[in-house]
Amino acid sequence: MLKGKNAVVTGSTSGIGLAIARALAAEGVNVTLNGFGDATAIETERSAIESEFGVKAIYSAADLTKGSECAGLVKFAEDTLGSVDILVNNAGVQHVAPIEEFPDDKWDLIISLNLSAAFHATKAAVPGMKARKWGRIINTASAHALVASPFKSAYVAAKHGIAGLTKTVALETATFGITCNAICPGYVWTPLVEKQVPEQAKARGITEEQVKHDVLLAAQPTKEFVTVEQVAALAVFLCGDNAKSITGSMQQIDGGWVAE
Repeated sequence: MLKGKNAVVTGSTSGIGLAIARALAAEGVNVTLNGFGDATAIETERSAIESEFGVKAIYSAADLTKGSECAGLVKFAEDTLGSVDILVNNAGVQHVAPIEEFPDDKWDLIISLNLSAAFHATKAAVPGMKARKWGRIINTASAHALVASPFKSAYVAAKHGIAGLTKTVALETATFGITCNAICPGYVWTPLVEKQVPEQAKARGITEEQVKHDVLLAAQPTKEFVTVEQVAALAVFLCGDNAKSITGSMQQIDGGWVAE
């Protein structure tokens, strides 16, 4: 059903985004990768997707903190692949600090990349989806789209914003064969989470091991990190026919975090 569709996955040079791109490619979807990183490593991942799955994989280094480049990314994919049928707004960044110490520039960065970029990319992709009467928009939110944690004012604000954006877009596109959903993972062991461990340790005055077990996994009753493969499998399901009546939803994959 997905074979021959074309997807844009932002923040897909590592972590959750790369796992989603690979999972879509395994279903026959051509993918546009986007994100920062070592050019050689990115090219290795891009070419591996093509060789392993027999699809077209292209890459854009668009800076998604700039609205015009978000729109440019969508246009690049449309011009190169012919359409954008699936949009996965996954790009994100994190910073941990008490509110009174939270740097203004970090607030601006997190809001622009984690929230505004999803708006700009969705705005650019929806017209084509409406014209074709089919589309799948998936926003990588977080358990933090549903509950808050201390020292993450910008991230929590952005992810709550993603929840509202998801619901609004779902309502506006409901009669056009388009769905818009958010995936809300708990803690997934990715470079983003790994990076915040020392930041959390500093903010809380505890060791990094204590952060992992007493702060991060304390929120998840399973006491296990979610895997990128699990998130990717959910994303693929949301793109399929069996999920066409699922729209405007917050799909929790958080080891029971929000159930408490």
